[in-house]
Amino acid sequence: MDVFLIAFLVFGLLVLFSCFFTVKQQTAVVIERFGKFLSIRNSGLQLKIPIIDRIAGRVNLRIQQLDVIIETKTKDNVFVKMKVSVQFKVIQEKVYEAFYKLEYPHDQITAYVFDVVRAEVPKLKLDDVFERKDDIAIAVKRELNEAMMAYGYDIINTLVTDIDPDIQVKNAMNRINAADREKTAAEFESEAQRIRIVAKAKAEAESKRLQGQGIADQRREIARGLVESVEVLNNVGINSQEASALIVVTQHYDTLQAIGADTNSNLILLPNSPQAGSDMLNNMVASFTASNQVGEVMKNTPKRIKKKNDHTSTDYNPSDTSNPTEEV
Repeated sequence: MDVFLIAFLVFGLLVLFSCFFTVKQQTAVVIERFGKFLSIRNSGLQLKIPIIDRIAGRVNLRIQQLDVIIETKTKDNVFVKMKVSVQFKVIQEKVYEAFYKLEYPHDQITAYVFDVVRAEVPKLKLDDVFERKDDIAIAVKRELNEAMMAYGYDIINTLVTDIDPDIQVKNAMNRINAADREKTAAEFESEAQRIRIVAKAKAEAESKRLQGQGIADQRREIARGLVESVEVLNNVGINSQEASALIVVTQHYDTLQAIGADTNSNLILLPNSPQAGSDMLNNMVASFTASNQVGEVMKNTPKRIKKKNDHTSTDYNPSDTSNPTEEV
């Protein structure tokens, strides 16, 4: 008797405890009675009738993510693999539809993603697929929302998280990008080289201008010094020809002195002897004297009338620029 009583009490306790169950946060529990839908219980401690009522299933109300890998081709016949991430959740007010109307929601969402992506991507070239991936994601979300709302699912967002073309296509794209960057680099290098050349040419031109100006100033001062030297020599009774010759000889020896003062100079002047300076002076004085005499003779020579069509040396004076006339 005691054994049956203990067994009955144990059974009664089990039945009593089976009346209570808990539901986690962001979860909904579907209760059935004799196989028929009874109610939906939300989070907290809940009560059901043992044996008669049972928990048919639990529905997750949190946001879930489904990653779909799709292989399709573009308008320019390039095959690509795309990864589309779909974020969705069950609408709390439509737990019944989500639990009873759709048995495999992930397969249903995957099918719609395949359908939309394979309808949109073949309209675009490969470059446009990368640039307009957001448009593809929006199209997927719009199509899924229209289809899945009736089943109690809300599509939060869709993201095209990866676009992976064939390895050969990626290598070709990398080569194109590298060639384009090399072209741009070459253009910049050419422009930099041109700027350097122009700047160098301007610097050289300015240097030559300043150098020429310096040489001109130097020669102007040398000429002024020579004039002063000639005037000084004229004051002591030396004529201009002798003074000029003396100055040239003096500069000749100054040049020799400057060359000899340079310890690294290996210049040899041949011939070069003390008699050479005297000969130079005499030759220059004689040449200046002869030049003056020739000039005086040409000044004193009367002009002759040139005969037309007669250009003999006796009738032609090089210094005469008059027009030929007819002989009377």
